[in-house]
Amino acid sequence: MADALALKQVRFIPTGEPWHRAAPGATAKQRLEMTRLACEGNPLFFVDEREVASRAPGYTVVTLRALRQELGDVQPLCLLLGADAFLGLEGWHEWQSLFDLAHIVIAQRPGYPVLDGNENMPAELRTELEQRRSASAPELQNTPAGRIFIQNITALDISASRVRSEIARGISPRYLLPDAVLGYISQHHLYKQQA
Repeated sequence: MADALALKQVRFIPTGEPWHRAAPGATAKQRLEMTRLACEGNPLFFVDEREVASRAPGYTVVTLRALRQELGDVQPLCLLLGADAFLGLEGWHEWQSLFDLAHIVIAQRPGYPVLDGNENMPAELRTELEQRRSASAPELQNTPAGRIFIQNITALDISASRVRSEIARGISPRYLLPDAVLGYISQHHLYKQQA
């Protein structure tokens, strides 16, 4: 995504305590540490701990507002989402305000079609996609927010829930995660209780 969009930095912002689902089998601090390990050695990646450090629910709109205050109103920002997250966007806190704060870039992966023919897309979200869709990544550099861009990604059917599920079932997720993250998960016995 960084290469396709010519991004200067990719911020990883692990959520503190998710408000919309049960805890994922690791504490916020453990997830922050795994994010650090995964990003280690890549100067393009930056781990932002603001949501983990906050005691308030980790709403994306609140985080983007804070980033806007730090970076100013004209800096283009892109919120990178998987297609599955995009399809659930209407359930997010103040979801329509996201477009005032950032572009939304959808990583379209196998099994989660966003484009034509997706009967699972809510009508209001489909309208936003039709009105805001950008035809090219460079167009995102010309405005600070408000566009939707779909980026096809390499056909790897990997998700966090799948990795957690495999660990819980005793299946090794080797080659799906960096070795440092696998070592951390093993050392701390994470995700063993899920099924």
